[in-house]
Amino acid sequence: MIKRIIEPLIKERLFKGRTIIVVGPRQVGKTTLIREVLSSKEYLFLDGDDPLVRTQLTNPNVKEIATIIGNSKIVFIDEAQRIENIWITSKMIHDQFKHVQLIMSGSSAFELRNHTNESLTGRKWEYHLYPISYEEYENSTHFINARSDLENRLVYGLYPDVLNNPGEEREILNEITQSYLFKDILAYRNIKKPEALEKILRALAFQVGSEVSYNEVAQLTGVDKNTVANYIHLLELSYIVYPLTSFSRNLRNEIKTNQKIYFYDNGIRNALIQNFNPLQLRNDIGALWENFLMTERLKRNQYHRIFTNRYFWRTKQQQEIDYVEEKDGTISGFEFKWNPKTKVYIPSNFVDAYQANISTVTSDNFREFIGNNN
Repeated sequence: MIKRIIEPLIKERLFKGRTIIVVGPRQVGKTTLIREVLSSKEYLFLDGDDPLVRTQLTNPNVKEIATIIGNSKIVFIDEAQRIENIWITSKMIHDQFKHVQLIMSGSSAFELRNHTNESLTGRKWEYHLYPISYEEYENSTHFINARSDLENRLVYGLYPDVLNNPGEEREILNEITQSYLFKDILAYRNIKKPEALEKILRALAFQVGSEVSYNEVAQLTGVDKNTVANYIHLLELSYIVYPLTSFSRNLRNEIKTNQKIYFYDNGIRNALIQNFNPLQLRNDIGALWENFLMTERLKRNQYHRIFTNRYFWRTKQQQEIDYVEEKDGTISGFEFKWNPKTKVYIPSNFVDAYQANISTVTSDNFREFIGNNN
């Protein structure tokens, strides 16, 4: 098992008076993580995929909850988003059973998080879990082994099953995309055009690293612009993609309203376009490298509780900075280049206007960018 960075953080939160919630995409190891956290303890496991459990935890009264919990001091509800009104039940457990540590996991952000945010305000700690981070992978296999495997990770990504089953990457990624990727969206939203959802996702996969136009995606997929916007929002909430907005403060010609869309895992992106060719046979290495770095930086900041604002920067004259990060009033810019020998042009107007520090992230120095050392 690859040790997850947030495992000790969750252990420290046990019995500190709040519900613990772990959310993230399907198949990234949420259940495995929580079981590892509780490996030395006795606990009650309630599976939200079990119809009987769903029935028992839907609108129970305090007496019924007491019967379910019994003498358990720790209650772990897995796939909690599958249980109707789980936010009310969890609030009752928290408020009425002070001796009980409640832990919940869920794969559907829009069902679990939206409902628990209101009912558990001030009563919860929430953690995001993503596919294995490069930092976690490197810690488990040594940095030399991880570096020699970097090109595979750009192609196949970092889902746990992918890492644990070398040689079966394609089959596993195809299974995830076909069986799990849309499961939450289709289960919890009345999607009238599921085939359009997949077309939109494929269109986004081809536009990684580029500004996304909803009008253009609508033309490519044959659905209207509002449907594109709504479906992309659902894809964000279900941890398939995430947006990056443009940075604009001072300069007249800065692009102010556009956004880019990235994938939480390179392997999922490549499975959607059915391209698992090695890097030397691809023409999208720049997009793969950018998506990898953006997502690993996101994981790094989330896991280590580094709070920043994230943007890209571009002008109407096509001057650009791949990634802009604002932390404690300081603005830093990053250019992403796979080949360390590639020449990089840094727009002086950006540096002068924002007193920004600019760095280039290549295959030689990327560990500094995605590790917990700056």
